[in-house]
Parts: sequence; C-alpha cells; structure tokens
Amino acid sequence: MHYSVVIEKTDNGYSAYAPDLPGCIAAGDSQVEVEELMREAIIMHLESLREHGEPVPEPQTSVALVEV
Repeated sequence: MHYSVVIEKTDNGYSAYAPDLPGCIAAGDSQVEVEELMREAIIMHLESLREHGEPVPEPQTSVALVEV
C-alpha cells in the first residue's frame, strides 16, 4: 500500500501526517528522519487497527505538485 504523507517544516524540525490515517503523525529533526518515522508510524497504526478488528482505510489521498 502507498499512503500519502504531508511533511511540513516547523520552527524546530519537521512534522508529518497521513491524511488517510487520522492520528498517524510523526516529528523529527530532518525531512529524512520524519519520513522514516512516518513509515514506522504507519506500520504500527495499521497493525493496531488490525489487532482491534477495525477496518484498514484504503489510500484515497493523492498529491500533485502545481507549478506556478
């Protein structure tokens, strides 16, 4: 599965979230770190959903870069 992840620069690093997985977030010092942390967070989030018998949301969000 491929989930879209939004990464935002903050005053002290980076934060990220997966729009299709509410509550699945991460923060790190660099973009590379936050990407790896999000990968781990998504895996743990999906495992938790399965363990609790909850449905695993299909990826719905898409991302596009718009040149202006």
